[in-house]
Amino acid sequence: MLARAAAILSLFAGLPLFAWVPPAHAASQGIPSSAEGQIEFNTPSANIGCIYTPKGGTGTYEPRDGGPELSCSRIEPSYITIILGPKGPATLIKNPGEQGCCSDVDKLGYGHSWSAGPFSCQSSTKGLTCTATNGHGFFISKAKATVK
Repeated sequence: MLARAAAILSLFAGLPLFAWVPPAHAASQGIPSSAEGQIEFNTPSANIGCIYTPKGGTGTYEPRDGGPELSCSRIEPSYITIILGPKGPATLIKNPGEQGCCSDVDKLGYGHSWSAGPFSCQSSTKGLTCTATNGHGFFISKAKATVK
């Protein structure tokens, strides 16, 4: 038995030690804001788009609780919107009516992260994960959407 274990371990002897270390955090990506502080970004597939609105809102939009607010929409296979505020869980709206996603804005590249106010998002080929500092958040992809 020891000979077999030694033979298996010898297969990995040439691998560098860091091969066993989990991948590092996603690289942070800066996305410019509008003059009123809103930040818009899409995933590389352009199927998911998000708008960050700062506390106090803008001249044309004020979040329900005064903000800040992160609102993300998915186009396919069915249009949905998820809204995350600074307090409480995210809200999933399955038929939002308004379908304004996704304009030609900056892309949050796969493997990259973004943050503003109490929110942070990580983009991957599996989807977009966003959280607030209060621990609430959501995951959205073409296959599913979950909120917490």
